[in-house]
Amino acid sequence: MDETASYPPIEPSNFDLIVVGTGLPEAILAAAASAAGKSVLHLDPNPSYGSHYASLPLQEFTSYIESQSSDSSPISRPDTDSGYTRVGIATRPMYSSVEITSYSAEPLEQSRKFNIDLSGPRVLMCADAMIDLILKSEVNQYMEFKGIDGSFISDGEGNLENVPDSRSAIFKDRKLSFTEKNQLMRFFKLVQGHLEAAAGGGGGEQSSESRSISEQDLESPFSEFLSKMGLSPKLKSIVLYAIAMADYDQENRDVGKSVLKTKDGINRLALYHSSVGRFPNAPGAMIYPIYGQGELPQAFCRRAAVKGCIYVLRMPVNSLLMDKASGSCKGVCLASEQELFSHKLILAPSFAVQSPFPHSSPDTRDFRLRNTTEKLARSICISKHSLKLDVANCLIFFPPRSLFPEQVAAIHVLQLSSNVAVCPSGMFLTYLSAICEDDDQGKKLLHAAINVLFQAPVSGSSANNNSAENQSETGDARPALLWSVLYTQELAKQFQDVLDNIICTPMPDGSPYYHDLLGATEKIFQELYSGEEFFPKSTSSEEGAGQELED
Repeated sequence: MDETASYPPIEPSNFDLIVVGTGLPEAILAAAASAAGKSVLHLDPNPSYGSHYASLPLQEFTSYIESQSSDSSPISRPDTDSGYTRVGIATRPMYSSVEITSYSAEPLEQSRKFNIDLSGPRVLMCADAMIDLILKSEVNQYMEFKGIDGSFISDGEGNLENVPDSRSAIFKDRKLSFTEKNQLMRFFKLVQGHLEAAAGGGGGEQSSESRSISEQDLESPFSEFLSKMGLSPKLKSIVLYAIAMADYDQENRDVGKSVLKTKDGINRLALYHSSVGRFPNAPGAMIYPIYGQGELPQAFCRRAAVKGCIYVLRMPVNSLLMDKASGSCKGVCLASEQELFSHKLILAPSFAVQSPFPHSSPDTRDFRLRNTTEKLARSICISKHSLKLDVANCLIFFPPRSLFPEQVAAIHVLQLSSNVAVCPSGMFLTYLSAICEDDDQGKKLLHAAINVLFQAPVSGSSANNNSAENQSETGDARPALLWSVLYTQELAKQFQDVLDNIICTPMPDGSPYYHDLLGATEKIFQELYSGEEFFPKSTSSEEGAGQELED
């Protein structure tokens, strides 16, 4: 028996907003609309919260990405007698080229002890707008965080060097020469002076420590500005790819990808440095949610429920209700056959609405999220040893051309341990990602990084016995793999507004932070409710909420 048939009717049947999917953008929008006093119905066909932003046990994770790797056909439904046309809704594949390798049965035997992020590698910058929103909306009362121990940059040969992200880190770094330390200190001092001058409005006499960078320099490529400032190639790589987070090779103009301007690079540096030490219990720049990134959409969903949002999981939406006269969307029809009505509808990115729309133009007959020409290659590796001795949780960056000459994209790596409750004790969970043009290029990038970071168990040996003794026998200090998966995710950075009252949210992007994703989400809210405040400030003080985040 279909479990949806046993659901009691949802009351009321009319809402200001219906949201389908509980991914992070949808959860934030539901919470924001509820906080603005709107009546919201939040639906999800899955049994748990998070959609493409969820954290799942190992076996559920593999089942999810495999289930999202193929199209589903819409269910044909007869039109209603109430003047509405039922337009079928289906899911489109968001993942492809899934490649799973298991060297040991141990991870699968402890599947329930994993919380694997679908959107990893991802962390939160302590001074990012997402942290400000978490405090402002008070969802921090539903979450706990732990600091990331450090950031490293790889030379492509297995050597990991610290990212000096503060004055004290520069002085303590033994890998930097005296000249490089002076270069980096002068550069950071220049950036700080520019930011102080900009904060002061640029008026009046400026001291030598607070001089603005010229407009011409601000509009120039950041890599050229770094060269002009005298930074060595090594320091340029650290600033461009480990601090400013440039995705593509900034030295090679023939690549034709996005070039980071100096003004944008300086803004990213400012965010990074203002994040360092913001919270006493997280002295670095980044934090991570205990139990995984999937805690974020759950927390916003809980906040929305407190404000009156109605939640129904395990309830597929089979079709949209389109007005036969005007062609506008008036609501949805559930798998339970109940019809629910709203003048505004938000859909998760994996949903595709079948054509034709009544009175629609050819451009709007296939309602699908606009994909970019790029994809995102992702991988997850499980091992029993850390990539860096005595480091539990860390970020690692492979700059372009660090692995092979044709590497045009940076590779982001995040290692997590059991102290953030994402894997069993004694194991480590490592995420890798890189923007790519197709599946083959993405796998080439990630395979190259995995081969530098890990070793596959020696043929004939047991991967369960992944001990230091086994590693010393082969003369290889790299941790041995227990299990890995590689796959490609569709990238859909821009939301689509095909009809005035239907909006589709974006997929997780390639950034290890949430800044761009939150910006896109807030833009959707303004599209829905122009002029209304995005999360009105609550009566509780942010200062008190901040303390709660720290503890």
